Amino acid sequence: MKYKRYTLAELAIIKYGKNQKKVQSDTGKIPVLGTGGLMGYATTFLYDKPSVLIGRKGTIGKVKYVEQPFWTVDTLFYTIVNTKLVIPKYLYYVMSLIDLNNYNEGTTIPSLRTETLNRLEFDIPSLEDQEKILSFLIPIDEKIDINNKINNNLEQQAQAIFSNEFLTLETLPDGWKQASLIDIADYLNGLAMQKYRPTVDETGIPVLKIKELRQGCCDDNSELCSPNIKSEYIIHDGDVIFSWSGSLLVDFWCGGICGLNQHLFKVTSNKFDKWFYYVWTKHHLDRFIAVAADKATTMGHIKRDELSKAAVLIPTEADYKRIEALLQPIYDLIIANRIENKKLAETRDTLLPKLMSGEIDISEVDYE
Repeated sequence: MKYKRYTLAELAIIKYGKNQKKVQSDTGKIPVLGTGGLMGYATTFLYDKPSVLIGRKGTIGKVKYVEQPFWTVDTLFYTIVNTKLVIPKYLYYVMSLIDLNNYNEGTTIPSLRTETLNRLEFDIPSLEDQEKILSFLIPIDEKIDINNKINNNLEQQAQAIFSNEFLTLETLPDGWKQASLIDIADYLNGLAMQKYRPTVDETGIPVLKIKELRQGCCDDNSELCSPNIKSEYIIHDGDVIFSWSGSLLVDFWCGGICGLNQHLFKVTSNKFDKWFYYVWTKHHLDRFIAVAADKATTMGHIKRDELSKAAVLIPTEADYKRIEALLQPIYDLIIANRIENKKLAETRDTLLPKLMSGEIDISEVDYE
């Protein structure tokens, strides 16, 4: 496979995003994107062709890709790709191999300049070979996207079932009991992992902090801790994690084995099943966020006594089993899909540099 070296300036024109205030609307259909992701919707688009998005300020490490019409705010560059030289999705993949944090020119806020970006160089094969490489990578991303859409639908189904079974009741059914979160589950706070670094003869495991929980996985920048911490602080796929400080969220962890950092609760129970304490903890999340915001000085958080104030309804055994039959399979499938997505992403990320470098020879692949 033959390559030709191009600068980014030859492959794409970098364009600045714009203020979204005049176009953002509750009735808009066009996604408004910033470095942190989706910010809302607009009534018109800034650009309507496939584009690689590059953080200008804030979160700048990795590029994003979008095919549908979009609007980017002024902290996020978009690109007009030179399709005579490179397929937009190929440019996205080849740029995703770079940690753009290495080109940061900001002092307090990470920042990138077009002059620096335009000088980046990439070895690009022919359009035909690009198509062949994409034929390996795109199906993986499509499967990941399908699983994400399935999970979004499943989560909506689960919330609808929970609401119907618990939140629409006018009176407490016979045999049901009122309780609190602290009555149905144990909330184990994590360790100050800086005290539990791996020794020279240990292979460390990643530390699960708020950043990792938010992104759904650990990465090369994740801290490491000793694998010999107490077993209750080891996190496995499917565990329920509740971030109670900073960015409050509740989620199933599906990012592999890691160690639980402070400011995160591992939620377990020897009395009730996972679906039950997950759905009730998540139900109270909005109130916890409001409480944390009211008390925030530097970093908002909730105290453990808020768990005892969070009301829960405990059904009779028969009703519990009936509702479990509805909800448990949904959450099992959500977890399974997310674990599959992690494996698919690992496969893609292993293939990506080998395909781009030519280590895997695709020259004999019949793309047709």
